[in-house]
Amino acid sequence: MILSDVLLDAHGQVLLPQGAVLTENMLSLMPRHGIAMLPIQAPPPSPEVVAAQQAADSERLAYLFRKLNPDDPEDAATTLLRNYVTQYRLGTGEPA
Repeated sequence: MILSDVLLDAHGQVLLPQGAVLTENMLSLMPRHGIAMLPIQAPPPSPEVVAAQQAADSERLAYLFRKLNPDDPEDAATTLLRNYVTQYRLGTGEPA
């Protein structure tokens, strides 16, 4: 387990820095310092989970913008909106 924040004692002194890897020994000492809970980093999602979420987001965007004709000059604002939303949701870099 890795701390997501700096761990302070009751007096505001730093016990452990952010990013410290916790050991069993460290965990056993926490009650002495009055610490009942620790801010722990969530493990990063697996590549499979990320790919599945991106596929679901892409499908949803295709559905939401299903009536968009990107070649129609009157739909320029909607095309721009779709590009920005796609970039935000899928993290594809610069909007097209």
